[in-house]
Amino acid sequence: MNGPLFALPGTCCAKSTYLLRTDARDVRRGSRALAVGFATILFLALPIILRAQTDCLSCHADKTMQDASGHSVGVDADKFHASMHGSLGCTDCHTSIKEYPHPEQPAAVKCDTCHADQTSAIGGSIHAKASAHPCTSCHGDAHSIFPKSDARSAVYPLNIPKTCGTCHASETLAKKYGLQNVYATYMDSIHGYAVSKEGLLVAANCMSCHGSHDIKSHKDPASATSRVNTPNTCGTCHGGVKDEYFSGIHGKDIEKGNKKVPVCTDCHTAHAILHPTEASFRMQSTPICGSCHKDQLATYRDTFHSQLGLLGGYVETARCWDCHGAHGILPASDPASPIAPANLVKTCGRCHKDANASFVQYQPHANPRNRKLNPALYYTRFFMNLLLWSVLSFFTLHTLLWFIRAKIERRKSGATGETKHD
Repeated sequence: MNGPLFALPGTCCAKSTYLLRTDARDVRRGSRALAVGFATILFLALPIILRAQTDCLSCHADKTMQDASGHSVGVDADKFHASMHGSLGCTDCHTSIKEYPHPEQPAAVKCDTCHADQTSAIGGSIHAKASAHPCTSCHGDAHSIFPKSDARSAVYPLNIPKTCGTCHASETLAKKYGLQNVYATYMDSIHGYAVSKEGLLVAANCMSCHGSHDIKSHKDPASATSRVNTPNTCGTCHGGVKDEYFSGIHGKDIEKGNKKVPVCTDCHTAHAILHPTEASFRMQSTPICGSCHKDQLATYRDTFHSQLGLLGGYVETARCWDCHGAHGILPASDPASPIAPANLVKTCGRCHKDANASFVQYQPHANPRNRKLNPALYYTRFFMNLLLWSVLSFFTLHTLLWFIRAKIERRKSGATGETKHD
């Protein structure tokens, strides 16, 4: 038998602790050895890489250099050495070049050698066939690519609109691919202003909504900007609004798969987004709601609120969302709804300080053409229209008969005058 038959108290624990400490020391030694080994390899390889770069730059440092097709093949050495690819050798990317002089048309660089995930994502995106080399279309010259957190990068948050605008503000490409020129509308929006004027890194740019590599058409159900996914995409920044929306009738319906209900872009648009307190947004908000709620829009236009807004242009006149809410819209049968009977005095009281139970009997969507919904108003309208047509018909007939009588009397008076003359 190995070891003592009886162990002193604490001996096993002490042994375990010793083994754990030994293992920890071994792990630290291994990590140090790995780091030293990597540093050694890098140190030994660096002169080779720099020598290869120097050999290539002896020609390509000329920024005016072009290939047979007229494409620039000049490299800014300072930018390249400062870039993310500065530590690589030229042939790490240009793998077909083995010697000098090299072929006039070397093989195209394959970014997927290092960036396999990103290349795979682009392959399934709407940009897969947008250009011969989609990577450099967005990231810029491969010899001067910087991290996205670097202000020199083409995909730095404040630079993204300009980068995307290279294509999406081009009239030529717009006609070729049937694109909308969204760059100008975005730059005039609240998001574009925050990026271009305020310099806010957290403001929504193109990538915030559409993604970076795996960008799909808004018609694709998997797209971040599809109807079903739009509330969650916008909710990435507008978390509180997202919660309100999904607590309302619109959000609940879209979760059930109803794609006809409005989402963020139906009311706010996708790119020309205005601040909700702006006069232009308030003036257009009612027609936006009315594009779905046509009956309610028609009855609203008959009211004092609408007439005041249309004729006088008063911005502060009550619009749909002043009463119904903006995002967490609930039916009147819901006790939490601002238009629930118990909440009407409070809701109307936001504008009408003296509102009381009698005041809120006013019906903002009363329909005089609906006998079941508003019978008193229906019959009042019917009686007034009948009275109006009766009066108009009576006086039209009266005027016509008066005219006939006048013509007859004029003829009689004319005949009498001729007899007296004879």
